[in-house]
Amino acid sequence: MGLTRDEKVYDITVVGGGPAGLFTAFYAGMRQCSCKIIESMPQLGGQLSALYPEKFIYDVAGFPKIRAQELIDRLKEQVAHFETEVCLEEKVINVEKKENIFEITTEKGLHYSRTVIITTGVGAFEPRKLELPNADKFEKANLHYFVDDLNKFAGQNVIVFGGGDSAVDWALMLEPIAKKVTIVHRRDKFRAHEHSVENLMKSKVNVMTPYEPYALEGEDKIEKVVLRNNQTEELITEEVDAVIVNFGFISSLGPIKNWGLELDRGSIVVNSKMETNIPGIYAAGDVTTYPGKIKLIAVGFGEAPTAVNNAKSYMDPDAKVQPMHSSSMKM
Repeated sequence: MGLTRDEKVYDITVVGGGPAGLFTAFYAGMRQCSCKIIESMPQLGGQLSALYPEKFIYDVAGFPKIRAQELIDRLKEQVAHFETEVCLEEKVINVEKKENIFEITTEKGLHYSRTVIITTGVGAFEPRKLELPNADKFEKANLHYFVDDLNKFAGQNVIVFGGGDSAVDWALMLEPIAKKVTIVHRRDKFRAHEHSVENLMKSKVNVMTPYEPYALEGEDKIEKVVLRNNQTEELITEEVDAVIVNFGFISSLGPIKNWGLELDRGSIVVNSKMETNIPGIYAAGDVTTYPGKIKLIAVGFGEAPTAVNNAKSYMDPDAKVQPMHSSSMKM
């Protein structure tokens, strides 16, 4: 079967449907640019939806705190003000400039665009798996690498493996919901933010260090976890209803590294206009790098309008890079 072909040429194609990508698409509508989002995941939202939809985000202006999925839902509501084409479960394989148009090849088809804005975050990602015999057979039962609903752990004995921010956050958020929460880390010192660790130590979460997973016991699901003290080699068995693993994620730019873009340690080099080394291709969000770059959602939200406004000027040299204030626009 041949590739499908969307013959329409869009003004801006956004590669990546995370928070920066969604705000980029919205702002493209503000500048009256036709826009398409291409996202490799089954849903919009990037890591916020896929990895920690229930976690609170604290670094978005105007929100003392907001759950990750709620932030994505607000962004999707914002994008809905304009007609934006969305293509899910399509991984972009190649981007090639043909005359003044970019031909974008995905696993499913061909797309055409006057400009491209890359907002893929850290790139394709997958969790670091629990390396124990038979661990994979429990993944469809009660071994979790992603948590999409905290309430399904209500009244359960839950063990969380990991020592970073996400593991500590999960343990704290599960404490008032689960019957018992145990966090297991192979070192005495956690890698999470100091404030989060302080809250963890004050909580009722059972903290077990320096322990690591040694074995999983059970038939159709994990019923017991054997833990090993990596200093004394003592073995302890804990009964569990659910196991959550957060050892971090492996990310990669994937095919993007073959598009001829200038890269620096896995990130796309851009200038102050969010321009890459290829005219007509821009980038915004965590995928970018430049002197002084800070990788925060809030920063990506600022880079998105810069990329869109300069893309607009690239397509139409008579268009102003600096738009009128949004308060003057009719929605």
